[in-house]
Amino acid sequence: MAATLRVVGEHAPPARPAPAGPPAPAPGGDEGQDDDELSLSTLPEEVRSMFDYMPATLAGTLAGIVVLLLLFGPFTALGPMLAWAAAALVVWLGRAWTYRAFQAARPRGAAAWRSWRRRWNLGTLCSGACWGGSTWLFYGSGDPVLQIALIVVVYTFCVAVVPILATQPRIYLAYGALCFVPMASRIAAGGGLHEWQLAGVLLLIFSLTALLARNYRQALQRALELKQQADELLRQLRAEKRAADEARQAAEVANRAKTQFFAAASHDLRQPLHALGLFAEALRQKSHDDEAIHLVNSINGSVDALEALFSELLDITRIDSGGVAVAPQSFEVGDILRKLRLHFEPTAFEKGLALRLRGARQVVFADPLLVERVLRNLVSNAIRYTHDGSVLVGARRRGDQVLLQVWDTGVGIPAEEQARIFEEFYQVPLRPGDAAPDPGLQRKGLGLGLAIVRRLAALMGAPLSMRSVPGRGTVFSLCLPVGRLAREATLPPHASGPLRLTLEGRLIVVVEDEPAVRAGLEVLLRGWGATLAVFEGLAGLEAWLAARPAQAPAPDLLLVDYRLEGGDTGVDALRRVRTQLGRPVPAIVVTGSTLTRLEQEAQANDFHLLIKPVVPNRLRAMIAFKLGVKPAAAGPG
Repeated sequence: MAATLRVVGEHAPPARPAPAGPPAPAPGGDEGQDDDELSLSTLPEEVRSMFDYMPATLAGTLAGIVVLLLLFGPFTALGPMLAWAAAALVVWLGRAWTYRAFQAARPRGAAAWRSWRRRWNLGTLCSGACWGGSTWLFYGSGDPVLQIALIVVVYTFCVAVVPILATQPRIYLAYGALCFVPMASRIAAGGGLHEWQLAGVLLLIFSLTALLARNYRQALQRALELKQQADELLRQLRAEKRAADEARQAAEVANRAKTQFFAAASHDLRQPLHALGLFAEALRQKSHDDEAIHLVNSINGSVDALEALFSELLDITRIDSGGVAVAPQSFEVGDILRKLRLHFEPTAFEKGLALRLRGARQVVFADPLLVERVLRNLVSNAIRYTHDGSVLVGARRRGDQVLLQVWDTGVGIPAEEQARIFEEFYQVPLRPGDAAPDPGLQRKGLGLGLAIVRRLAALMGAPLSMRSVPGRGTVFSLCLPVGRLAREATLPPHASGPLRLTLEGRLIVVVEDEPAVRAGLEVLLRGWGATLAVFEGLAGLEAWLAARPAQAPAPDLLLVDYRLEGGDTGVDALRRVRTQLGRPVPAIVVTGSTLTRLEQEAQANDFHLLIKPVVPNRLRAMIAFKLGVKPAAAGPG
């Protein structure tokens, strides 16, 4: 059937869907058709079916010839018998040759298929003539049992061709007439009443057989019409599937292009935004005009909001485009807690909040990158909306689950707003009387952070819940399966040191290849009282290290860009400094990339990471945290 479908698709014109219900009779009656009996789309299948029967037909014909020769040979004259046998054998060989030729042929077009059908029909009619001739030759020889056997043999071949010739009623009638008419005539030639009765019975049997062939043909025609409809529906389905696949591929390409666009825009725009924030802060330090200071604060708030916008849009785009794959594995929660401390402790330190991390030794089975992203968004929100007290990230065992929770003592969420906080672009509005020490509270981000959390939790199949009491705080909970890993994990000790008010007397090494950013850093850090050693790339840093006197004061902090010219990185720069000085100088690496592997490098090389654009307040908080000094008061922004 598979081969047949392939031929129909290749060599026949497309079929039109047949009307539902019984087929309409053709003009002139059901038997008045031949080439037009069925749609031309079924012609190759019809011809192939005929030739598929040919091996069985040839075997049956040869067996019939041998049987008649064995049964009637002793009772028939040798000459006529040999003549009939020779004619039957010639017809048999001709049909066998036609079959072999068809197997080697590759018919193309309706005319070729009709030609092969005519050849097959010619051989069939010749075979019918041979069987009709056998009745003239053999009937009357031998006893009545042999005569009955002769009738049965000939009738068997008339019935056997019904499935083959059902689609060609005129050919079947001609074949049956060639078999039955000579037989009935030969029997009636006996002249007796018994012979006339037998001849009449044979003609009646032939009529009933023709009726059987007609009914079989109608059933076959209905089946073929249903098959045509099914083939047409299949073609339509395949066409629609191709269209759907093309639309899906176009959507995937568009999603990938959108993701690439946001990633490129995020990276390329972070550089000038970073420089903009640095210049704005430097301008504020040099200006004593209240209106100018207010404008600078607005610029810094806008830069901060744009940074959040880039990160959130990039995350939501990756999730929606299917670019986030879930790769669960067993890991200790402490692996993520260390990153959270690395990233958020300076921010919490600046706001006067305690960032507490608990449950580091709990082991979960989940995607560590997605869990980290969920906790990052939750901790960021907790710090943003908490003005006094603490933020707690904890992990507790609950049966075969580990409950990850982020607690805060912030403003809380009103009950009527709790159902909407996970919606895209939605932020809880401040109500009259609510305390909002942070003037930028309502402008930071796009309201996508919790939407990202919900989608990532859904990707992992992790239940997410929230409880909140206005004025007292909020807790978000994430349930993850228990993992099987068991290894020791310890949190690094919290860095602390004597608090100082300025950066006076501090030597900071800056390595930045972007001129605008480098100039902005120079103005800003010198405005904070720091002494600077500024370099464009690794070559200048190495030259400074080589020429530096042994008694010269060592740098207090390294502030380096991650991507430098010539394929070098900020990690290479801090390694050179630490190797030259022989001690782990505190380091901050600034980058416009959001790749997670950078945070892995930060842990391995003991530095803190800041993502561009970095607003001056955050940079000041990070520097103060690394040096253990109190950040200088600079106003909100």
